[in-house]
Amino acid sequence: METSRFFRNKTLMITGGTGSFGSTVLKHFLDSDLAEIRIFSRDEKKQDDMRHDLQARHPKSAGKVKFYIGDVRNIRSVRDAVQGVDYIFHAAALKQVPSCEFFPMEAVRTNVDGTDNVLHAAVEAGVKKIVCLSTDKAAYPINAMGISKAMMEKVIGANARVAAGKTTICCTRYGNVMCSRGSVIPLFIDQIKAGNPVTVTNPDMTRFLMNLDEAVALVMFAFEHGEPGDLFVQKADASTIGDLAKAVQQLFGDTGMRMIGTRHGEKIYETLLTSEECARSIDMGEYFRVLPDGRDLNYDKFFVKGQVQTTEGEAYTSHNTTRLDVEATVQKILTTDYVKEALL
Repeated sequence: METSRFFRNKTLMITGGTGSFGSTVLKHFLDSDLAEIRIFSRDEKKQDDMRHDLQARHPKSAGKVKFYIGDVRNIRSVRDAVQGVDYIFHAAALKQVPSCEFFPMEAVRTNVDGTDNVLHAAVEAGVKKIVCLSTDKAAYPINAMGISKAMMEKVIGANARVAAGKTTICCTRYGNVMCSRGSVIPLFIDQIKAGNPVTVTNPDMTRFLMNLDEAVALVMFAFEHGEPGDLFVQKADASTIGDLAKAVQQLFGDTGMRMIGTRHGEKIYETLLTSEECARSIDMGEYFRVLPDGRDLNYDKFFVKGQVQTTEGEAYTSHNTTRLDVEATVQKILTTDYVKEALL
């Protein structure tokens, strides 16, 4: 991944940087021309583990990674961390659907208030560009996590309008990232290795599948092409949960399946773009770019002049995208380092 022309002698901060996304960004960017990479998160244990791992595996580059303890909920800690930062990848979030269902205000405090804190602190500090990470669950949301992420996207849009000309703020939205922390493939592998059947909520559910490298590539595409308020999604394949379970068992052993029913707040299928967003999207090859709604609050002019804009079109969902069969799903999950290492 070519990064030099953007990042030479610059400082990049990753919020939630000890997570799966942050670890993958480091894999790609550690040997780039970045002067400094700041990892901002609230878990000192994960930071210490990452620090020791970098020192052991990448002793020549580890010095450019700086660790900042803080919480996006606390704007003072964010303000301290963003001083001198050029770019931010904002990945800090509460992402577990069931836990957000039981503690929805915690999702609001991190995903909504936390994002607003990051954006305000970044604009104040003169950060040049921010790419925020959202989820397919923000489109037509039915659960607390998705609703909080949908509100996060609205916060991004509002801040992008105000900051235009000073700080460019844009957003990415993606589906299930395979083998990220808390995702289902590592759970299936652990269950198989323990000799237990894999637990499947609903075998007919469909989910988008992308690996961590694709998630980073999407963020980089948004970084390169994003204008204030833009939303980017990657065109992604999908599979049923039943086929995903069969694919994992084909690699690690057939221990059977046990149906446990839909969890709190789960959808049968996910949506990456709503029909309304499809109407104002631009096909950029591997990605869709959704332009922000440029209208203002002066509604009087619409009564005088009117505005004709179609919102017809089909939403882009895990039900109508390219559907992988079991064999294709096997090949897809083999693109992840986690599965390759687990097979060893």
